[in-house]
Amino acid sequence: MPRGQDSARGLVFYESEEGQAMSTQAVMSTYARTDLVFERGEGSWLISANDQRFLDFNSGIAVNALGHAHPHLVEALQDQAGKFWHCSNLYRIDGQEKLAQRLIDASFADTAFFCNSGAEALECAIKTARRYHQAGGRYEKYRIITADNAFHGRTLATIAAGGQAKHLDGFAPVVDAFDHVPFGNLNEARAAVTEETAAVLVEPVQGEGGLAVATDDYLKGLRAMADEFGLLLIYDEVQCGMGRTGNMFAYEKSGVAPDIMALAKALGGGFPVGACLATSEAAEHMVPGTHGSTFGGNPLAMAAANAVLDVMLAEGFMARVQTASKKLRSGLDDLVASNDSVFEGVRGRGLMLGLKCHVPNGDVVSALIHEHMLTVVAGDNVVRLLPPLTMSDEEIELALEKLDAAAKVLAV
Repeated sequence: MPRGQDSARGLVFYESEEGQAMSTQAVMSTYARTDLVFERGEGSWLISANDQRFLDFNSGIAVNALGHAHPHLVEALQDQAGKFWHCSNLYRIDGQEKLAQRLIDASFADTAFFCNSGAEALECAIKTARRYHQAGGRYEKYRIITADNAFHGRTLATIAAGGQAKHLDGFAPVVDAFDHVPFGNLNEARAAVTEETAAVLVEPVQGEGGLAVATDDYLKGLRAMADEFGLLLIYDEVQCGMGRTGNMFAYEKSGVAPDIMALAKALGGGFPVGACLATSEAAEHMVPGTHGSTFGGNPLAMAAANAVLDVMLAEGFMARVQTASKKLRSGLDDLVASNDSVFEGVRGRGLMLGLKCHVPNGDVVSALIHEHMLTVVAGDNVVRLLPPLTMSDEEIELALEKLDAAAKVLAV
């Protein structure tokens, strides 16, 4: 795609197929975008408009879990696109019923609500928790205990739930419904419980916050605390769910199930879809009129998500993810040991890993772009590594070579 630049105004122009100039200023400036334009994807690779190949260890921030242009997903979407794309939730949608049952069979849940994103899934979770208490006459219960450095979305409610200053700046007044405590500190969580507390919300693995992993004892303690005080336990598995940690859901390792769970990102393999899963008790008061979504659960999204489950629920898929994660983790440990002036250590679980850096994490991401590898920053000066769950052993080795090359440049 030919480009031009107006240096006086700092604008970059792209030329459409019709020859019309298009300015990057046309898109709202809410992202600090890297000057890369991708044209297509193949498995673990993205190919730029000038035909350069980049090893994708960003995966759309844990979205493209099956890589790019996975043939089964492409076929499922093409098949559904030739039938119909949308119909109202005033009618039954076969794909929703199929997907809901499959998610229920694979999890703790009894029911599912479908939406379009992780933030919407969290909004549904928050509403479900409030409704659970207030429909039973406990109108004072609306507050939710959340963890420091959390990320739950970009709506007014979910930035308040996350509580990070960088996300709240300029959006006052902050939605007053969340009490933040240190992640992993059960004593602080218990001390935060009041008569107004309705639920506890936590990421089993913090993504944007820096790849901190909740211990089994911490999740067991939160479950016991919720039961003791009559609270609901909510998991945000928007990023860490759907196979990312080596299990279909991150909570499975601890054996501690929540009452409500938010999913999105990898659920659609790249197609926008979210889900709020819940037990029948937690969701018993979510009756007609209490919640809804125009596009949530549309036939295209359901076709994509069901195709994702076809792959992820197949025999041997999660075992392969676990094998790949061990190989990558071992290689990263060696990488840190041989580049200890650049990297401090490895964090995370499964194929949701992070490198804690001594140098600015943005510098590492930039150096890796020069090596034709894509990654993404996280909090606490961490670089996230979120490769497709389908990557090969050869691609793992290549990624480690690129990481080492970038580190050698940064160490100079």
